[in-house]
Amino acid sequence: MRIGITCYPTYGGSGAVAAELGIELAKMGHIVHFISYGLPFRINSFFKNIYFHEVEMLEYPLFKYPPYSLSLSVKMAEVIEAEKLDILHVHYAMPHAASAYLAQKMVGEDKIKFVTTLHGTDITLVGSHSSFYKITKFSIENSNGITCVSNYLKKSTEEIFKIKKDMRVIYNFVNTERYRKECLDRENVDFLKHIKKGDKVISHISNFRPVKRIQNIIKAFCKISREVQSKLLLVGEGPEAARCKIMVEKLKLEDKVVFLGRYDNIIPVLSASDLYMLPSKSESFGLSALEALSCSVPVIGINAGGLPEVVIDGQCGYLCDPDDIKSLANRALKILSSEELAKKMGQEARKRAKLFDSSIIVPQYMNYYNEVLNN
Repeated sequence: MRIGITCYPTYGGSGAVAAELGIELAKMGHIVHFISYGLPFRINSFFKNIYFHEVEMLEYPLFKYPPYSLSLSVKMAEVIEAEKLDILHVHYAMPHAASAYLAQKMVGEDKIKFVTTLHGTDITLVGSHSSFYKITKFSIENSNGITCVSNYLKKSTEEIFKIKKDMRVIYNFVNTERYRKECLDRENVDFLKHIKKGDKVISHISNFRPVKRIQNIIKAFCKISREVQSKLLLVGEGPEAARCKIMVEKLKLEDKVVFLGRYDNIIPVLSASDLYMLPSKSESFGLSALEALSCSVPVIGINAGGLPEVVIDGQCGYLCDPDDIKSLANRALKILSSEELAKKMGQEARKRAKLFDSSIIVPQYMNYYNEVLNN
């Protein structure tokens, strides 16, 4: 099958899922064409059967904000016709679904069908805003197929946009053969210089948006570090990074909190971790939590949104109120203070992740593509 994929190429769950999906489809022998303004961040080396088509932006004084969505539509149409795509799969509703709809109209509805995968903030934050509500609803209703990454997100989409059409839940996935705890060589892994013998390592990976509640992680870690010899690894970049660094300085945690910036290969970080924290205000799924579970790392997350569909409370981690700093710290200390509990939860984490293995989930996308094409 010849498949077009459009996603945001930047650091974040939707781009990561789209990139990993493209990689897995290419390994199965399908031809995958990525269409975006940049190469997805996880496509950082050559992959057989994967091609990239960059959306060119017109720099013109008339445009205060160049119309990316229109340029994307044109590029989609060009690739559909030139590469004879069978199906187009767009990740994130706005503007990708709207652009796909326009591209379909340009080339003819008989030539292409498109599937839209909803990831979370495209529905609960961006799409629900008054300036995007109607176009988001229109784009969802006019997609040939819709998938949601969790039952929570499906229900939210139905409630927010009053959607009546069928939407398929296809969970995010992880390649558990690739994402597994590995032995690290101190000579070749730079960040290990920050970790001393006996340190318990807590990690968090995100795009540092306010919704991720990273400052709550730092506050909880302040309590944790008084009880347990520990280090906090913060991976990623984004608008909250500067505020988090200021908080670390105020709490005098500079020697215990390490800002690693953007890391494309997070497996070494997770392999070095004893605990992963994701106390976001909202998570429609929590891909980074799944990747942590796959590396046998227990997760402290939130008891809302889609994360309870991934992390089983008390089994492979704990789920708390994201603003309850005391609870976050106490749950973390419970795991970090008990070798037996940490080992048991790590084993359960790995078992849980295998239920979301790419070998199980990716065929669900292929089946859905065929269903949409044959409908």
